[in-house]
Amino acid sequence: MHFDFTEEQTMIRDTLARMVREEYTFETRHKVIESDSGWRPEFWAQLAELGILSAPFSEEDGGFGGGPIETLVIMEELGKGLVVEPFVPSVVCAGGILKHGGSQAQKDEHLAAIIDGSRVFAFAHAEPRGRYDMAFLETRAKADGDGYVLNGHKAVVIGAPWASHLIVTARTSGDVADHDGASVFIVSKDAEGISTRDYATVDGRRASEVYFENVKVGGDALVGEEGGSLGLVMQVADEAIAALCAEACGAMQVANAMTLDYTKQRKQFGVPIAKFQVLQHRMADMFMEYEQSVSMSYLITLKLGEPAAERAKFASMAKARTGQAARFIGQNAVQTFGGIGVTDEVAISHYFKRLTMIDSEFGDAGHHLKRHVALSRKAA
Repeated sequence: MHFDFTEEQTMIRDTLARMVREEYTFETRHKVIESDSGWRPEFWAQLAELGILSAPFSEEDGGFGGGPIETLVIMEELGKGLVVEPFVPSVVCAGGILKHGGSQAQKDEHLAAIIDGSRVFAFAHAEPRGRYDMAFLETRAKADGDGYVLNGHKAVVIGAPWASHLIVTARTSGDVADHDGASVFIVSKDAEGISTRDYATVDGRRASEVYFENVKVGGDALVGEEGGSLGLVMQVADEAIAALCAEACGAMQVANAMTLDYTKQRKQFGVPIAKFQVLQHRMADMFMEYEQSVSMSYLITLKLGEPAAERAKFASMAKARTGQAARFIGQNAVQTFGGIGVTDEVAISHYFKRLTMIDSEFGDAGHHLKRHVALSRKAA
């Protein structure tokens, strides 16, 4: 397939690539993830100022007028720099929930704040016993007058330590894994009854365990239809999968380049190890894994507008293939570097860790292979 980016999309890529290259060096990133805050609010403000946070949204919603392809372009460049700022949780997930399901009042208040960078959101969906089942919700929201009372526990909420607001999924009716009865709420993180346990993740980001104990929200906190929001959540999850696939491609490209450069410099028996045929084969395999992942990333991005079953099938196909490639490239890069490849001071170890974590987010390769097979059989 011949795929050309528009002039505007190329401009976004060039602008962001230059920004990441100049202001997000490995040394800078290392200092950031070791700092108390773990991120750079000033970098987030720059992304807003340059229009990066508005790029995936329509002009009607106050955005640049873009969509999934703009998200792909952005995520590839963020992946190259291992940028830790919460683009997927805040812009793709929370922004997607508001874009597809929010009322005009919610868009005016919250989506506009996401676009201008004044509010950071986290997507509080995963639960300790939920594995990768998007329908599994033990968190409950009970009607209380004109509002709701939330109780439950959300696990590994990426970006929550930096967030001012949460997009929270909770069950308003039905049993734990029912497809009906799921609802979505906008909750301020400083609401009474919310407590968090914040920690650093293995790949340099920050996450929280978020606990809700009789947290009261108004009726205007409900996004979309009460009890009928699982389809909305799954749509946004597929969009997040497409974004993660693009991020992985950016990280894989840099990991491959670093590894190839290392083989040209490292010498054994008086010659660069790049001369060894077994390593030439390894580098060729790593390149092919990357190229296949790029193709799958583009494919799912173009399929996000398809009906739900078709979109989900391609999302699982792309996530499974990209997850396998991410692990293959990360592991082979580290093996090529040898012992120094796992040290914190060497950049390739950080690419290895991020690529490993991408495989597990929103379902690992094994989960998505099973999901793809089940959806394909159902379609047949």
